[in-house]
Amino acid sequence: MRVVQLRRGRVLKLLLVAGISVLGLLLVYRHYRGPEWSNEILSQINRAGLVMGDNPGHQSHLSHPGDKPEFLGQGNKGNFEPENYGGGSQSGDNGKPHQLRVEQKQEEEKLKGVYGFNQLVSDEISLNRTVPDTREEECRYWDYPTSLPTASVILVFHNEGWSTLLRTVNSIINRSPPQFLHEVVLVDDKSELEHLHDKLETEIKKPYYSKVKLVRNPEREGLIRARNNGALAATGDVVVFLDAHCEVAYNWLPPLLAPIHEDRTTLSVPVIDGINWNDFSIKPVYARGSHSRGLFEWGMLYKEGTVPAKELAKNSHHSEPYNAPTHAGGLFAIDRAWFEELGWYDPGLWVWGAENFELSFKVWMCGGRSVWVPCSRVSHVYRGHSCSSCHSGSLANKFGGQPTTLRNYKRVIETWFDDEYKEYFYTREPLARLVDMGDISEQLRMKEEKNCKSFDWFMKEIAYDVFDKYPRLPPNQFWGELSNSGSSSCLDTYGRHPPGKMGVSGCHGYGGAQMFRLNTEGQLSSGEWCVSGDRSDNINISWCPQGSNAGPWQYNEDSHHMINTKTGKCLAVHPDSRELITRDCDKNNQYHKWNWKEVTPHWSKKRSH
Repeated sequence: MRVVQLRRGRVLKLLLVAGISVLGLLLVYRHYRGPEWSNEILSQINRAGLVMGDNPGHQSHLSHPGDKPEFLGQGNKGNFEPENYGGGSQSGDNGKPHQLRVEQKQEEEKLKGVYGFNQLVSDEISLNRTVPDTREEECRYWDYPTSLPTASVILVFHNEGWSTLLRTVNSIINRSPPQFLHEVVLVDDKSELEHLHDKLETEIKKPYYSKVKLVRNPEREGLIRARNNGALAATGDVVVFLDAHCEVAYNWLPPLLAPIHEDRTTLSVPVIDGINWNDFSIKPVYARGSHSRGLFEWGMLYKEGTVPAKELAKNSHHSEPYNAPTHAGGLFAIDRAWFEELGWYDPGLWVWGAENFELSFKVWMCGGRSVWVPCSRVSHVYRGHSCSSCHSGSLANKFGGQPTTLRNYKRVIETWFDDEYKEYFYTREPLARLVDMGDISEQLRMKEEKNCKSFDWFMKEIAYDVFDKYPRLPPNQFWGELSNSGSSSCLDTYGRHPPGKMGVSGCHGYGGAQMFRLNTEGQLSSGEWCVSGDRSDNINISWCPQGSNAGPWQYNEDSHHMINTKTGKCLAVHPDSRELITRDCDKNNQYHKWNWKEVTPHWSKKRSH
């Protein structure tokens, strides 16, 4: 990790901070003591002085119980509110859509293919455009403590577009009280695009970017480790993680810092608005006045649900922060020292995935809390197009074909779940049993040393509403690929989402879209979706009934029939069209017969040899 610092010529200060950096890195190395971090940390120590912050020896801030924001009442503007909101007449101002000219179509499509969103539209919008105020009105009338902790805002990027990256930085600088914005840390995860090298370093030497420093990863690390590197380089009290294609809204930072000021073990999450990937208009994702919070299903896919009345009743005002079991992972703030006490992100997690759950679980179970903050709004671009710059690069060669996200889930589950809950995960993801998750002894040691609570406590006290949507899973009766005897092909979702039509294709033994489960209550599913068969010639992938694990399917091991108990008909393949159908069961028809086979993926076979 290499840090490019803007302020040069301070030789004595640089040497002093270099020494402190080496000491800090030694302490981190000692904390991890693991092969996955040792070489990386030692190489940083050998380069010495890579972290060049401006406040060496800064003391961790303390909790201030009872020092809360004060609601001033309707019409009384809070102490960090701006004079004006929105407005402006330039392209894209106030979050309005921007349209390109017809003759720009070729360049537009070319850049969409590079970045995954309409980069040309972004390039024609001002880096300092105004944004709409999407908060509920009540948010304008809060006074926040004036002694809030300082923030290091960390942006990890890889092959990011020029204007989207700099607009993110500009919005942070323009809309953050300067006394609380300590720095913006850009972490370059081995970008290849030319504008992110010398041009970027030259740009951020400008006085306007005096609080910006640039960290270069010497090799591609992936989001999780790149964020850890950013936290190591940061020197503010709080680290705020944002994606590199965001725009922060008015008075976004004080509401995010205030819960951490009161209790330093708090993780706070802003509410995310959407930036349209095609025209860069800004609109709320959530209905005005509604509150949602992060949940999960048993395959560890991130979900959201309405905040239970029990949680809302704890607040005096609708715009106050509220408890949430987890968060989406992209945008949040946490006390840097508390993050370090928790072991940062588990450094054994690879690339991307499960880090939001890992951090949420250990925050809650080890004595902290996680809240969503309605008065802190950040807009974010979700890619709507495939992109050539989003490739994994050299990362693809590091993991021997193992499914990195599934491996990450397993590390988190084996560290934080009780045995009962582990079984729900393995029921939902049977192939996870075959994944080599690596060594989790350090994570288990930290959990024991901090006397963290059980996952059962977490589910009953914090994430109790998960059960309403995703009840405890019954065991699988069968799982694997389901092959049809007559057509010698396998049931396949083709990767479609509901209400996509299903079919059959050649059996490949890799799982994926040919991986199915039949539980003991008759639910036939693939991933988070269920198989419907109410109509004879339309077998679809469908949404599973929320709050239920029941389904209409039954497999007869003697006849090899997959029977829909609602209709009494058998799942079959049409002998001519090869379409999936249901028909009256015929024991002599091979196209009505199916065979279950548990699969062993190639990465598991490779590992066993």
